[in-house]
Amino acid sequence: MPNPKRRHSASRRDKRRTHYKAVPATIAIDKTTGETHLSHRAYFTTDGKLMYNGQVVFEKASK
Repeated sequence: MPNPKRRHSASRRDKRRTHYKAVPATIAIDKTTGETHLSHRAYFTTDGKLMYNGQVVFEKASK
């Protein structure tokens, strides 16, 4: 496997890495409950239901 003959400087390395940026998370609003959540993720509602794709996946058992 080829290796560089001389060491690359830190500025050269950093110039290569400038295109890798943190992207903010995509937030979606549920049409049925109106709650905000991460897109394509299951989420708990305020009444303790686990929702995904507009459907109830799991309900917490009441004590």
